[in-house]
Amino acid sequence: MESVKFMTAQEAVKLIKSGDGVYFQGSTAVPELIQEALAQRGTELKDVKIYSAFCIPRGVAPFCKEELRDSFIIRSLFVCADQREYIAAGNGNMIPAFLGEIPFLFRSRQIPVNVAVINCSLPDENGYCSYGISADLAVAAVESAEVVIAQVNKSIPYLYGSAMIHISDIDAAVECDIPPVAMEFGEPTDIERAIGNNIASEIPDGATLQIGVGGIPNAVLNAIKHHKHLGLHTEAMTDGVVRLMEEGVIDNSMKKYIPGKSVGSLALGSKHMYEFLHYNKDVEFHDVAVTNDPQIIRMNPKVMAINSALEIDLTGQICADSIGEKIFSSVGGQHDFMYGGALSEGGKTFIALPSATAKGKSKIVPTLTPGAGVVTTRFQAQYIATENGIVYLRNKDLAERAKALISIAHPSAREELERAAFKRFGHSFSRLY
Repeated sequence: MESVKFMTAQEAVKLIKSGDGVYFQGSTAVPELIQEALAQRGTELKDVKIYSAFCIPRGVAPFCKEELRDSFIIRSLFVCADQREYIAAGNGNMIPAFLGEIPFLFRSRQIPVNVAVINCSLPDENGYCSYGISADLAVAAVESAEVVIAQVNKSIPYLYGSAMIHISDIDAAVECDIPPVAMEFGEPTDIERAIGNNIASEIPDGATLQIGVGGIPNAVLNAIKHHKHLGLHTEAMTDGVVRLMEEGVIDNSMKKYIPGKSVGSLALGSKHMYEFLHYNKDVEFHDVAVTNDPQIIRMNPKVMAINSALEIDLTGQICADSIGEKIFSSVGGQHDFMYGGALSEGGKTFIALPSATAKGKSKIVPTLTPGAGVVTTRFQAQYIATENGIVYLRNKDLAERAKALISIAHPSAREELERAAFKRFGHSFSRLY
């Protein structure tokens, strides 16, 4: 191939110097060959800052070792399982930022990226490689970096959209054939199915969906399989939305922004999903600065933004990034879509969660656990759904919110929540009964 600089992973990482900021692409296509080779250079390097966001590799990140903590400085933009315990132990950290604003932080050099490492498709007939299933932050990282290192990977699907790089613009290319991580989601549980049905009851035909990953989103998608003319403008694509695309439920005929096409920024799912996306002209992947821009999100009608939470207090404050002081993830795109969805004509925003943890602890609480972060404020909360029902908070005062949330809490927690609400809100709460 013209001007391609193919080499081994060990040769490629020699372009990384002490003090560099290095971005690694994410989703289920983390460039693990390059990560392993870089970790092997740990004793030669110092203060290499590692940036990554939502990523699902096959194991713990290879540079997350205590003996390497001065060689590689973990500065996560969305904490996932590959770095979570390492960060919790104080060996790395997280930069709080709305996902949709991180590209600006890269481009403005507020977060300086010297080297961008991606896992891209084979080039098309014009020499352009697709970023595959992780456009999200990779587009801005590549634009901002002085050096681009790529796994040119036979198994990465070629997706249309704006996330492309010409093979000649790659400074170091490593040929490989490593499939992205395949994720299979089982059938929803009874609790997830009940939550999905509660949310589906509020979704009209012609809606534009933003929906997350996991059992509850899958249950929602199962519950809307008889809807008509749905659109998709989302951050993450999964097998659930692919099923609706294959069945014609998602046809994007009512969308205003890029009508006729499903729009996303990253994907994670089964091998079938990756094959479905490969050279599929009905799908486009874009920079997360585009997909998560509230002013673009609002252009679509009836945006249904469906997100999750770890706990909610009686006033509607929503924690989704931490368990007490322990960082579990980050804000991701929740705020971007909660805001953009609220601005959309006919739009609705949802927070979905089981009423209790697997150990029986209520997820609706009098006050958030000390140290917990507020990802969605009480001022933004609209619909809250558990398996016990769905309530609308936007037009309610604090006492009314407390009563509504108690009605969908786990039955075993309601008496304690009522006592806490009466203590906090007094007569304005008790008069509601």
